[in-house]
Amino acid sequence: MRLLRLPCVAAVAACALLGQPAAAAPKADPARAGEADFRALYRELVETDTSLSSGSCTLAAERMAARLVAAGHAKDDVEVIVPPDFPRQGNLVARIAGTDRKLPPVLLLAHIDVVEAKRSDWKRDPFKLVEENGYFYARGAVDDKAMAASFVDAFIRYRQEGYRPKRTIKLALTCGEETDSVFNGVQYLLATAPDTLAAAFAVNEGGSGSLDENGKPVSFGVQIGEKIYQDFTLTVTAPGGHSARPTDDNAIGRLAAAVARIDRYRFPVNITEATRGFFRRTSALYERQVAQDLAAAGNGTANEAAFARIAAANPLWNAFLRTTCIPTQLAGGHAPNAQPQHAEANVNCRIMPGESVDAVRARLAEIAADPGVEIALAAEPGPQPPAPPLDARIMKSVEAIAAEMWPGVPVIPSLSSGATDGRFLNAAGIPTYGISGVFRDPDGNGVHGLDERIRVTSLLDARAFLYRLVKACSAR
Repeated sequence: MRLLRLPCVAAVAACALLGQPAAAAPKADPARAGEADFRALYRELVETDTSLSSGSCTLAAERMAARLVAAGHAKDDVEVIVPPDFPRQGNLVARIAGTDRKLPPVLLLAHIDVVEAKRSDWKRDPFKLVEENGYFYARGAVDDKAMAASFVDAFIRYRQEGYRPKRTIKLALTCGEETDSVFNGVQYLLATAPDTLAAAFAVNEGGSGSLDENGKPVSFGVQIGEKIYQDFTLTVTAPGGHSARPTDDNAIGRLAAAVARIDRYRFPVNITEATRGFFRRTSALYERQVAQDLAAAGNGTANEAAFARIAAANPLWNAFLRTTCIPTQLAGGHAPNAQPQHAEANVNCRIMPGESVDAVRARLAEIAADPGVEIALAAEPGPQPPAPPLDARIMKSVEAIAAEMWPGVPVIPSLSSGATDGRFLNAAGIPTYGISGVFRDPDGNGVHGLDERIRVTSLLDARAFLYRLVKACSAR
């Protein structure tokens, strides 16, 4: 399977002839103005620890709010909302009023909390921004402070320019996306201040560009919808007894047989509008049988053999084809010389939009094929929204700007196999799209892991892209 290199479009400047007047200097790109100020803003946000154990989203929100007010935004349009029971989980909301109040707003959403980072495991202090060899290193450098800083920066520049959008622009920097079992800012705002998030659609994290091993852009991703996360607990109990007198009713044996059947099972193919677009557009990057199979999946003409080849070629492609359920944890027995009385397994499912948790649970019971295996929800299901529509207006704006900034790089819609705060907004009726503009390295840039990093050029390009995209979305 070989990835084709897409042709680049290069701009060639003509040289002035001797004696002719010097050519006028090219106009500065307003999308890239104020880089030094942006770097300072980004550094302040990244270096404000917002991890659950030792940080404060409230402090980060207050610092970003102060920057907005200092830039001239009215205090009534900027607010830090702190939940009474979680004083360090503050959220920043702000708005720029549109000239046409009949048009519903566009919402810019980014989370400012970060995953934990243990200093002794990192090569650098995770809460100090380090620029080194063309990268910025720090926890949150990508996830999600790159986007949060770009949105605040855009708000500041719009104010400085006197930009008056036709459609109101709302900003929400929220806390708890990484630790929503403790607190989640989007859920809190939807419950207590829903007007702060009400919008025609939202731009969120999730979609990102892909770089090859040489740092060249390969594709530009737009996330449209998310799979549903759900854990199930499988339990078997038995009388037990002495291990020297085994019986046919062994809790571990029965559970292992059921888990093995689940592990081998493949759910039926269920392609969404977004994944159909993903396969169709991705096919142009490949050749021969792979290209044919991907194009067939995108055009609705693939057969079972083609789907099988797609699933075998790439685990991510398989995840885009269907609901997936795999065993992730096992525990059982109480002594090495006794028949087990109890055995338990966790099965983790990532469910396609439109499929219900109850239906997946029922199917797991059928696959286990043992009435003695109890299958229960490990936790109450979260939101189960359908994927938002593939909005042509948004895609056209993305494609037009991306074509200018990264000529020849295809814009590819995709479905997230993970989870973002977009699931809460989609469930609330606010179509949410992952469009970060950030291009990532093949290894994922250490997001959620050690030595998280982002290419300096990728950050600055994403800042310029989001500045332009928000203007395009709010101007009509």
